[in-house]
Amino acid sequence: MIPRTASSTIERLARGFPVVALTGPRQSGKTTLARALFKHKPYVSLENQDELAFAQEDPKRFLGRFDKGAIIDEIQRCPTLLSWLQGIVDEHQIMGEFVITGSTQFELVAAISQSLAGRVGRIELLPLSAQELNQCDQLPASLEQTLLQGGYPALYVRDISPQDWFANYIATYVERDVRQLINIRDLSRFQIFVKMCAARTGQLLNMASLATDCGISAVTAKEWLTVLQASYIVALLPPHHRNLGKRLIKSPKLYFLDPGLAAWLIGIRDSATLQTHAARGALFETWAVSELYKNRLNAGQPTDLYFWRDSTGHEIDVVFETATHLVPIELKSGATYVGEWAQALKTWQTLAKQDQCTSHLVYGGQQSFMREGVRVWAWRDLHQVLQAQR
Repeated sequence: MIPRTASSTIERLARGFPVVALTGPRQSGKTTLARALFKHKPYVSLENQDELAFAQEDPKRFLGRFDKGAIIDEIQRCPTLLSWLQGIVDEHQIMGEFVITGSTQFELVAAISQSLAGRVGRIELLPLSAQELNQCDQLPASLEQTLLQGGYPALYVRDISPQDWFANYIATYVERDVRQLINIRDLSRFQIFVKMCAARTGQLLNMASLATDCGISAVTAKEWLTVLQASYIVALLPPHHRNLGKRLIKSPKLYFLDPGLAAWLIGIRDSATLQTHAARGALFETWAVSELYKNRLNAGQPTDLYFWRDSTGHEIDVVFETATHLVPIELKSGATYVGEWAQALKTWQTLAKQDQCTSHLVYGGQQSFMREGVRVWAWRDLHQVLQAQR
C-alpha cells in the first residue's frame, strides 16, 4: 500500500472519537487505508448483498457480532445503522471503536450529523496526491503524464492503462452509483452531461449554458451536478466574498477532482496530444486545485479555498485565508517562467494592500525560486505552498 498522508489524521481522530468516518470517491483507497490502520478490527462490507440484507432486516443483531468494534464499509447503503451505532458507542465509551466508510457526501453526511453528532470524527479521502506519489518514487516523470494518470491508487498498484481503467470507472459509476442516487432514465444523456462538465473544468459555471448544450433543463442540470458533487467527481470553487473595491463575480468555478478522469472524458489519450491541446491549461489548473484540496483534507482541515475575479477581468486562480491575511496563488502550465505571469498578483496586491511575500505562483517548470516579490513554485513543489503558511 502506498503510504497515505491522512493516516496520522485518522489515528488522531480515533483517539478522540468513538466513530471515525472516511468518505471520498470510489476507488480512492478508503477501504485499503482503514484496514491497514485498524488491522485488529473485523471488516464487513455492505456491498455484499447478504450483509446488506442482514443489516437492513436486523440491525441490532448485525452489529451484535462486533462487541469490540469493526470496520463497516459503504455504510451509506444502510444509513439506519448509524442510529444503532449511537446507542452502542454511548454505552461503551470506547474511542475509535467503529470505523465507517462511504462514497457519497450529502445524504451520508446529513445522517452522520443527525445520528452521531459529537461522536464521529470525519475525514474526506481523495485519490493519491502528488506528494504521496513523490515520497514513494511513483510520481510520473512528466507533468503531462501526471495530468493524464491522475491519482486513483489502482493506476499505481496495478498493471493497467489509464484508458482502460477510466472507461471502466465511468461505466460502473454511471450504471450503478447514479441509479442509486437519482432515477435517470436517459443514461446516455447523463454521460454527455459528464463529458460537457469535463470540457468546462477550470471555468466559471454557467448552468444555463451547460443545460442548453446538453439538451436538458437548468433544473435537471443542477440536479445532475449535485450528483457529481455528492460522488466526489467534481467540486465547486466559490468566489471569495471580500470586497476589494470592485464588483466581484458571484458564480463558482467548476473543477474535476481528478485531472486524469477529466482528460479521459475530454478525449485526450496521450502526452503528445496533451502538450498542444487547448485544455492543457485548464487540466493543469484542475490538477493544482485538486492537490490543494487534498493537502487540506488530509490534514483534517476544511478546504476553505476560493478564487477571486472582478467584473473588469482581474482574476486570481486560488485564494485562501490564514489567521492574519489572504494568500493568493496563480497557476500557469508553462514550463518557462514569464515575468508577465506575476502581473495579476501585483494588481491583486495593490487592491488588497498586502505584502508581496505572501503571493505564490505555481508553474509547469522544474525549479522553485523567488522572483519580483513572488514565490514561484515548480509543479512538484505545490504542496509546499500551503505548508509554508502553517
